[in-house]
Formats: sequence, structure tokens, C-alpha cells
Amino acid sequence: MKIQKITFLSLGTNQGNKLENLQNAINLIADKAGNVQKISSVYKTASWGFDSNDFFNVCIQISTNYAPEKLMQILLNIENELGRKRNDSGLYSDRNIDIDILLFDNDIIFSKTVTVPHPKMLERKFVLIPLIEIAGQTYHPIAKKQLSNCLQNCNDSSQVKIINENLKRPITISEKYNYIAIEGNIGAGKTSLSKLISNQFTAKIVLERFADNPFLPKFYEDKERYAFPLEMSFLADRYQQLSDDLAQLDLFKNFVISDYYIFKSLIFAQITLQKDEYLLYRKMFNLMYKEITKPDLYVYLYQNTNRLLENIKKRGRDYEQNIEADYLQKIHDGYKSFINTEQKLNALIIDVSDLDFVDNHEDYKQIIKKIEQV
Repeated sequence: MKIQKITFLSLGTNQGNKLENLQNAINLIADKAGNVQKISSVYKTASWGFDSNDFFNVCIQISTNYAPEKLMQILLNIENELGRKRNDSGLYSDRNIDIDILLFDNDIIFSKTVTVPHPKMLERKFVLIPLIEIAGQTYHPIAKKQLSNCLQNCNDSSQVKIINENLKRPITISEKYNYIAIEGNIGAGKTSLSKLISNQFTAKIVLERFADNPFLPKFYEDKERYAFPLEMSFLADRYQQLSDDLAQLDLFKNFVISDYYIFKSLIFAQITLQKDEYLLYRKMFNLMYKEITKPDLYVYLYQNTNRLLENIKKRGRDYEQNIEADYLQKIHDGYKSFINTEQKLNALIIDVSDLDFVDNHEDYKQIIKKIEQV
């Protein structure tokens, strides 16, 4: 899990639809740079260092796992994406968007591309006033003073006026949900996606402990003999793991992501067990299912059968190599029936057959957007 750093940014604009420029920049920062935690009010001030249209300025607080140099490059790319035109004169000029790093945690950085704290932030009221609104008790690492005290020593005489407009803070999935379960067929990529989401949103991750099940290799060699002990051991282990790891949700409301949901036990049992075995199994399952915390969002990753077989072959688990397409189709049909009949399930089906969300970050972001839009 990557370490998140608290960073403060300044945003300004004096061209076009200024509020729209700021909101678009904030949305892209949330999408590409980090979680937007706070947004100041919008402030209007005269152009600083040259005569032109008034500026709208805000400061925002984000948490990011990027290094300062990488973060700066992302912010420059966002400016370019929003159409900023730079001049090479070195003089101040109009701009539809300007994004600066003010503070990066409590670090002092002098590199070729980044200087932090921003060398001119203490000279500019249009920076200090919105920054103090969201971080007044924060210390400037060089001045060794709280930002609210730094404002008292600022010689900038320009007028900074708050305007009666608010910007919207993008809400992350970690704020929207307490518990997300990622499900899918064998080889669909549920574990890989769970790890990516956990890493991005610093979530607690619950991974199925299939590798520790001694009956699994035996089952693929002799399904009829080992089906019942396999399914019972999986059910007991899943119940124990989810009960332990989800019990803290009521106390701490932290974000949990799992790569399975206990109902998969019933789906697989329907396929592998004889009728009398299944009836006994169902009684045990019903007792346990009532006690398990239900996910706020259930995400089902659909992969077509050919892709599933390719993924299974690629990951190279010996006991999986003889899995047949018909078996995978039965599993998918079981998931489909469950999703269609479970009335209180908040389910999202995502077709990932043509996506490579592990190696293609754009594909991964496409999945995150679908989850955010539920």
C-alpha cells in the first residue's frame, strides 16, 4: 500500500468561464493526481503582476501517493489538457488555468522541476487567504510559523474578495462505500482489481485463501469424491474470514475491499454437489449467510470464456489447467442467477473482456469511473 502525502495546491484562472475552469481542473486532479479532501471558497482578485481581467482563485488539499516531481508533471499535463497556452517571455500573462504546488506534506524540496514550499506563496494574499481557510493551523516548513501568522507579515496590498459561488468536491469510492465485494468467474481478474483499488484508496483488503485449501488440487483430479469436503471447507473458511475482517466495520467504518463474497460458495456448490449433498450444504449456508455483513456494492467482472481460459493458462496453476469451457459457463450462469434474484443486492456488472486494467491504467480508470457513477 503506497503512502499518502498531504499536499496543498493553488488554482487560478482569469479567462472564459472561470468557475467552470476551476471545477474542471479539480475534477481532473481528483481523477489523475489524488483524493481531493478540501476546497476553499472562491476568491476574486485583480491580476497580480500585470493589468488584465480579475482572477478567480482557490486552494485545495489533496492526498496523493505520487512523488513531487511526478505530481508536478501530472498537474502540467492537466493544464495542457484544459487548453492552457504558455508564453516564453517569463512575464505574467492571462491564463485559463494555473495550478501550483504550495506545500507537500512538511517537505522542503529544491529540484530541477519542483520547489516546495512555493517560493512566492507568502507574498501573495490571493494564495494565503484561501489556503488559510482550509489549513490555517498548518506550519510553513521554512518560516516555522502557522500560515495564519504568515498572513500578518504579508506586504501584498491587493484586495481579495470572496464570491458567493461554491465548487463541488469529487467524492471517492472510499467515501461513498464502506465495503465493496469484487466477484467474477475463475480467471476474471477479481484479485488483481481488488489489489489495485486497495492500493489507490488505502483500503483494507480481504483476499480469499484458496491456496491454503488442501482439497482444491484433489478436487480437480476427482471431482465426485472431493466436491463435498472442498465446498464445506471453503464455506467454513470464507465465513470465518469475512466474520473476522468485516466485524470492525460497525466500529471504524473504514473502507474494505474483498475479492469474493460468501454467496459464491452456494454458486459453486450448486454445480459440484449431488442433490442430497447440496440440500445439507444449503442448510449450513443459510445459517451462516444471515450473519455475514452484506456489501454496499457488489461488482461482478464479466469475462468471455475464451479470455478466461487464456488467463487461467497464463497464471499457470497446475490444478486449473484442465478446467473446461462448459464448467466456466455453468459458474457464470450461477452468478447471473444470483444477481438477478437477490433483490437487496446493489450490483454492478462490468464487461472486462476487452479491458486490460492491470497493465493499462486508462482501462483501470474506466472501471473506477463506472463504480463512482453507481
